[in-house]
Amino acid sequence: MNVKTEEFLGVMLDFISSSKDEYEKSVEDNGEVLETVIIEDVFMPKVLKLLVEEKNVNLLKYIFDYFVEVSNCGDAHLLNTFSVTVLEMLGNDRDVLRIAQKYMGPKTIQLQIEADRCLGRIDI
Repeated sequence: MNVKTEEFLGVMLDFISSSKDEYEKSVEDNGEVLETVIIEDVFMPKVLKLLVEEKNVNLLKYIFDYFVEVSNCGDAHLLNTFSVTVLEMLGNDRDVLRIAQKYMGPKTIQLQIEADRCLGRIDI
């Protein structure tokens, strides 16, 4: 795992501190930090729930402001991981995606569309 991805996981733990036990259990169960597993199974269900409920708008803004930073970071490994986990999962439900787009920056939206295209969800 590269430094930027490790940083990403740390920041997500800061945002969603209630995920700490699940994070640690994932590491214990897998014998290592499997970044895509942790993002998809630990963090994203909570992010998706926040979007559906849309009650904690401040936390959503913080998370998505960070997603904008990630989208513009230039680290190929982190961008790939971010695209195949966070952005693909946001595109799984069009209603959730519409809510998320209110918080996304232009680059994050562009990357999410590209992730959808890679999955064949949008005609190129």
